[in-house]
Amino acid sequence: MKQNVGSADKIIRILLAIVFMTLFMTDTVTGTPGLVLVTLAVVFVLTSLVGFCPIYRIIGVSTCPAKKA
Repeated sequence: MKQNVGSADKIIRILLAIVFMTLFMTDTVTGTPGLVLVTLAVVFVLTSLVGFCPIYRIIGVSTCPAKKA
C-alpha cells in the first residue's frame, strides 16, 4: 500500500475530523447528518494515520511529495 496522503493533507483531515466531532458532540448537527459527520471524521482520522486514501488511488491523485530517483 503506497502512501498517497501528504502531511498538509493529513493536518487538514485531522482538523476537519475535530470540527465534525465537535459539531456532533455539541448537538449542533444531529440525526442522520450527524452520523454522516462522525463516519467522515473516523475515515479522515484513519486515512491520516495510515497515510493512504483509497479514493485518491481510484482517481489517481497523490498529495505526497514526489520522491527523487
